[in-house]
Amino acid sequence: MGGSSPCASCKLLRRRCAKDCVFAPYFPSDDPQKFAMVHKVFGASNVSKMLQELPVHQRADAVSSLVYEANARVRDPVYGCVGAISYLQNQVSQLQMQLAVAQAEILCIQMQQDPPAASLPTQIDHHQDHDRSLLLACSNINPQLLAAGFASSSSNAIQDPLKKESLWT
Repeated sequence: MGGSSPCASCKLLRRRCAKDCVFAPYFPSDDPQKFAMVHKVFGASNVSKMLQELPVHQRADAVSSLVYEANARVRDPVYGCVGAISYLQNQVSQLQMQLAVAQAEILCIQMQQDPPAASLPTQIDHHQDHDRSLLLACSNINPQLLAAGFASSSSNAIQDPLKKESLWT
């Protein structure tokens, strides 16, 4: 910041903040925790080298990524942000399965409401058998059993690492 108030990094490192301080634009003095986390995980020297190697227009995005990754690593030292990504992928997979079941139920309800039109004489009999078996399968779907299955499978899911607090803070 060059004189008035040192940036968060210079304040934490207890040094004078130069006019050309590489940290000053990205770690303001009013948010010292932001730099403290990044420094704890990556080290000030490494962060300084990374920022100096990047073009100026990419530095803000790099700092944003470093803050996110540092906070994820502090919260989950083993998996870091990979743990959050894994949790979200698992959640997407479960939601896709629920969507597929819901779409199958909708199809079954539609087929029960609109019985197949009278077959044309040219249709093959195995198409009629397939339609009958599909209607029979639809009538055997028990929504409460499916809901219970989803409730029990979701209780075994990984605990939500994102609910505790934001990774950006």
